[in-house]
Amino acid sequence: MTRITPDRVAIKIAMWSGPRNISTAMMRAFENREDVEVTDEPFYAAFLAATGDIHPMREEVIATQPTDWRDVAKAMAGPGPGTPIWYQKQMCHHMLPDFGLDWMDACTNAFLIRPPEQVLASYLAKRTLVTLSDIGVVRQNEIFDRVADRLGKAPPVIEGAQVLADPRKALSGLCQALGIPFSAKMLSWPAGRRASDGVWAPAWYDAVERSTGFTRPDRFATFDDLPDTLKPLAEAARPYYERMAQYRLRT
Repeated sequence: MTRITPDRVAIKIAMWSGPRNISTAMMRAFENREDVEVTDEPFYAAFLAATGDIHPMREEVIATQPTDWRDVAKAMAGPGPGTPIWYQKQMCHHMLPDFGLDWMDACTNAFLIRPPEQVLASYLAKRTLVTLSDIGVVRQNEIFDRVADRLGKAPPVIEGAQVLADPRKALSGLCQALGIPFSAKMLSWPAGRRASDGVWAPAWYDAVERSTGFTRPDRFATFDDLPDTLKPLAEAARPYYERMAQYRLRT
């Protein structure tokens, strides 16, 4: 792993996603570079402790991460692991309204999006109960607005389908927008679990653990694939997704 020398500047990338996107595969892609270390969903335990939500492996998560968001925020804005690039996989729904966001100003923030019907269809395979806040689209818009207001322009937005359709082209464009060089090492990785994976990996990461790269599915879930009980939720989420989608990178 390449370490920072005095003539190199560390870049902290906070990639903001909702659940059941390609967020873990994206983390794999960055981690496969020689100049990157990654952090997996650092606010998860703080979110669970604050909400009392019942998630798979809840107690294990709480036991292995700080539960005070202030401690996590201080760490995420800190010097990092010592590599030129520090990639933080951040979940929008973990950032509760009373969790401060000032720490984000130390990061280069980017946003990963997916149509709500695809998110919900995938989410149902892991949890049967789901709300609008669970999929993070509202909070993602709020975080995006905060970053855009500070920068005076839209930060990078990438859609999972763009990456799956043409990984080299999409990731090259994303790296350019982030101000880092593209590496072909991002296109494939060894199968299996990583020491950097959160303790919750057995409950959520079965598909990505089998993967060795980005693979486009034969078909994407559609609105009609959803049970009738979830269609109103997809409709409520769609304006938030569509607003973000207008800013996606034209890779």
